[in-house]
Amino acid sequence: MTNYQLVYDYKDNQKYRESFNDLAKLVFDLDFNQWYEKGCWNDQYICYSYLDGDKVIANASISKMTVVVNGKEYKAIQIGSVMTHPDYRHKGLARKLMDDIIDKYEEQCEFIYLFANETVLDFYPKFGFSRVQESRYFLNADNLKKKSNTAIRKLDIENSNDLSLLKLYAKERIPASSILSVKDNESLLMFYFLIAFPNSIYFVEEEGIIVLFEKEDEELHLFDVISRRKIDVEEVLSYITSSDIKRIIFHFISDCNDVESEVIEAEDDVLFIRPMIKFGIERPLFPLTSHS
Repeated sequence: MTNYQLVYDYKDNQKYRESFNDLAKLVFDLDFNQWYEKGCWNDQYICYSYLDGDKVIANASISKMTVVVNGKEYKAIQIGSVMTHPDYRHKGLARKLMDDIIDKYEEQCEFIYLFANETVLDFYPKFGFSRVQESRYFLNADNLKKKSNTAIRKLDIENSNDLSLLKLYAKERIPASSILSVKDNESLLMFYFLIAFPNSIYFVEEEGIIVLFEKEDEELHLFDVISRRKIDVEEVLSYITSSDIKRIIFHFISDCNDVESEVIEAEDDVLFIRPMIKFGIERPLFPLTSHS
């Protein structure tokens, strides 16, 4: 391998950060700039990159996580943003970055995990990762109570007051699931607010709750419920579910009564864990807004 320079933890180095962002836009069509400029990229997310000159040509990032399963806390590292510039592929750069990260962090945490797309499902087992099949949780909406004339306000990430509200709730939130959740995840949650779902954020004034959701035909996709106190998810649904919605799709494990689940057969966003840990959950699902 050509002697490229390894750099890491450089978020405040403008030249390297902008080059990383250029690579992210090229490979994933993601722009991290707003996340940084609005003060949401904190020390929990660290890039490990190879440089050719001043140009970031390959990257793998880590997010320091506290995963909570049925009340038990696990110290974990999540790997994400694994990418290589097209001109530098097939040189072993991603493999070397993975080796470096595993060597550095495997003794500092209880497990390392990541989510992989269908093009690299054979790549991560080479590093000792085991595939874990997640499940999808859903609820028949027919029997849900539906409130009328409720005050639901769409939040605007460009509004300074709304942005301050989002930052406060991201920092002080109570997990939406008592079964599997992630603590101290404000930086990644802000990424989802700013980058992934900026047009899907709503504030339920009466309850003081932020809800991240989208409607698609007769289904409502509930991505997250962000509250500073313990909540009843079914009560939250009563504010956002209309008569035309037949099914609620949860993107986290719901505590709702009568919730159903099915194994996800898709080959995209597949969970891999190292070493393999039995959490005692028959059908696990990591919250979508904790994916890095």
